[in-house]
Amino acid sequence: MKPAADSPSANQAEIVEDLPIGGQAVIEGVMMRVPGRIVTAVRAPDGRIVVRDEAYMPITRRYRLLGIPVVRGAVSFFEMMVIGMRALSFSADVAMEGEDEAKPRTRATEWKEKLALAATLVLSLALGIGVFFLVPLAISQLLHLQRNALLFNVAAGAVRVVLLLTYMAAISRWGEIRRVFAYHGAEHKSIFAREAGALLTVDGARPWPRFHPRCGTSFMLIVVLIAIAVFAVVDSLFPVVVGHPQSLVERFLTHVALLPLVGGVGFELLKLSGRKRHHPLARWLMAPGLWLQRLTTCEPDDSQLEVALAALRSALGEVVPGVVPAASLRP
Repeated sequence: MKPAADSPSANQAEIVEDLPIGGQAVIEGVMMRVPGRIVTAVRAPDGRIVVRDEAYMPITRRYRLLGIPVVRGAVSFFEMMVIGMRALSFSADVAMEGEDEAKPRTRATEWKEKLALAATLVLSLALGIGVFFLVPLAISQLLHLQRNALLFNVAAGAVRVVLLLTYMAAISRWGEIRRVFAYHGAEHKSIFAREAGALLTVDGARPWPRFHPRCGTSFMLIVVLIAIAVFAVVDSLFPVVVGHPQSLVERFLTHVALLPLVGGVGFELLKLSGRKRHHPLARWLMAPGLWLQRLTTCEPDDSQLEVALAALRSALGEVVPGVVPAASLRP
């Protein structure tokens, strides 16, 4: 690859090479995932960059059956949720380092924290499904759209988009969340720099856009749009197969059961959009997702870019001067 220009344009960002690199913003840091490794880098309260480096083999590669298209997307979605929560938990531990050093961490304390994390994940999923699936269905039902499956699901999808935009706009006003969103922008800039063959330095990453076509924000929008089509087809077939119109509860349970399929198809389309980002049609289809990232990313400062680059360079096997291995933290 040729070195990137000093001031890359949006068009340049769309034609750089697509590489198998993913990531996630965490509390005062970034998690980066490359084939074989996951690295989370976090800025500690004393200014150090603490790095946790782990070997990583996706379950879809360990079990060939789980690696077939669509299935791998559904499996990867849930796997990355678990990995993401672990990265968030680690970043929270680093952020709290030094605040409660007088309080010893016992085995019981660690188990309580793990149980609390698991409970938070389950509760978040339950609330997310309830708000983003049950509420739109109930609103479409109140509008008496049940007889037209396509119109019913278009209305429900529109409600989901409104809820999603409202939620993102609301949390983006919270100062702490804006810092996470800035690290999200740093993650994208760092990945773009790597894909373009630019130097993995603050100066090399700073000019690149903070909007990336393979972002999870774009994935959410893709899932909403796919859900409209899939749910409309299934809702049309339901009375034919079962013999009676769907109730609200039956519709809700059917849609929830289809989430792995919808997520798997969305995963494949997201990967395809990354590979074909240079195509005019792909750019047009990616535009709404990139626009939505204006709500979930902020321009990072140089110290935040430094953390994201430390995570990426460590994941690529480089020795990054000044970073502190997580193993050096107190037990």
